[in-house]
Amino acid sequence: MALAFDEYGRPFIILREQESKSRLRGIDAQKANISAGVAVARILRTSLGPKGMDKMLQSPDGDITITNDGATILEQMDVDNQIGKLMVELSRSQDYEIGDGTTGVVVMAGALLEQAERLLERGIHPIRVAEGYEIASKIAVDHLQQIAHKFEFTATHIEPLVQTCMTTLSSKIVNRCKRSLAEIAVKAVMAVADLERKDVNLDLIKVEGKVGGKLEDTELIYGILVDKDMSHPQMPKQIEDAKIAILTCPFEPPKPKTKHKVDIDTVEKFQTLRQQEQKYFDDMVQQCKDVGATLVICQWGFDDEANHLLMHRNLPAVRWVGGVELELIAIATGGRIVPRFQELTPEKLGKAGLVREKAFGTTKDRMLYIEHCANSRAVTIFIRGGNKMMIEETKRSLHDALCVARNLIRNNNIVYGGGAAEISCSIAVEAAADKYPGVEQYAVRAFADALDSVPMALAENSGLQPIETLSAVKSQQIKDNNPFCGIDCNDAGTNDMREQNVFETLIGKQQQLLLATQVVKMILKIDDVISPTEY
Repeated sequence: MALAFDEYGRPFIILREQESKSRLRGIDAQKANISAGVAVARILRTSLGPKGMDKMLQSPDGDITITNDGATILEQMDVDNQIGKLMVELSRSQDYEIGDGTTGVVVMAGALLEQAERLLERGIHPIRVAEGYEIASKIAVDHLQQIAHKFEFTATHIEPLVQTCMTTLSSKIVNRCKRSLAEIAVKAVMAVADLERKDVNLDLIKVEGKVGGKLEDTELIYGILVDKDMSHPQMPKQIEDAKIAILTCPFEPPKPKTKHKVDIDTVEKFQTLRQQEQKYFDDMVQQCKDVGATLVICQWGFDDEANHLLMHRNLPAVRWVGGVELELIAIATGGRIVPRFQELTPEKLGKAGLVREKAFGTTKDRMLYIEHCANSRAVTIFIRGGNKMMIEETKRSLHDALCVARNLIRNNNIVYGGGAAEISCSIAVEAAADKYPGVEQYAVRAFADALDSVPMALAENSGLQPIETLSAVKSQQIKDNNPFCGIDCNDAGTNDMREQNVFETLIGKQQQLLLATQVVKMILKIDDVISPTEY
């Protein structure tokens, strides 16, 4: 226990329970932290690029996830180490901000940490390394801005957007039908995009999945898909020009909030009670009919009697529809959500050109399609696939593609993928290193070497000779001064990424570099780790 004495000679304790705490100091702490960060990055390194491998993760309760989306892998992995958790946060922030490039950002941070370890072994102070990295990341981000291209697209000419989404999807398990999925993603984004404000609300795009069928059956529905069927089997299965009443009140007799009991001692009283209830239901159904509704969508359940009455009055109804779906239906059909029957008016009804119920396969699975809506600003992507994991992975892949399309609408600059942008930045950073006279230039050079790790991992995962391939592409870039040369992962026979149509968004790449540098800087500044020991 560390004892110290104050000016009056009284002893006091500096650290409580010091002997039961484990403590790493100075270079040991930095090395331990670096190796923890690098270990996490190594896991993700193999799932980078179009030939990347997938990871299979089992949760404590036995659910299995198969994915190669960096953010998902790290979310599902139970990381105990504090520095490992920082890497998880890193990929999560990339996922929230950009949506794509979650694997690359962790690989990049891992490479920076590996390079930093070499510099620390030479005796360079960690703060100088961190400052050198900061300088280098500024150079790299500015250089990306210079080599970026503007992508011109209009509401009718969406091919450039589709090409960029295809690049994102090519590294996923769904790459065999990436063309159709990319088109679906772009059309969905264009349907809800506000091109004047350059803004896209991804909440309006609902992604639904159903096991069965094949991936090619995935479709885009300009409307809403609800995983429910009509409340009575004999109600019509198809309604054209539907006027929809969206209710959040149940079709049930009112229940008093207070405690109550009803004494029924004669048959007559029972009859009156029953008639009262029946009248109550009659009024409810009649109110819906009077307003002109041809379909009722309700958040709660119906009494059997109400169901029977709705059937007799030819008023189709759907029950137990979730709150989020109700909101989307209201947005799509231009209706209002009505909390009480008394407030139903014709203006509050939503309009849809076609409402149909569709059955899938031999199972009794039925879903409601609400299409040709008055305001088709809400769309649904409906995914089919062989098994549940496939559908979940397709949802994640489509989320990435939707985010890429959204980023391009916000900022239509692109850089070339396949490691081309990283190699180009690496050359630029290497050239700029000579301008710095101090120790920082070592760190700037190390940053340039770390940038090469992404194309190196791409080459490795594609089964090419990593060092040969990388040096060939690098010398080609320097010789032709051409920032479009990247790693030819798909054996297309050309290194020119313009011909292969491999694009990435500029903001995504810049964000990757900035986030990775920030996290590495933070890890390098830690020189003392005090943690409670494990008993």
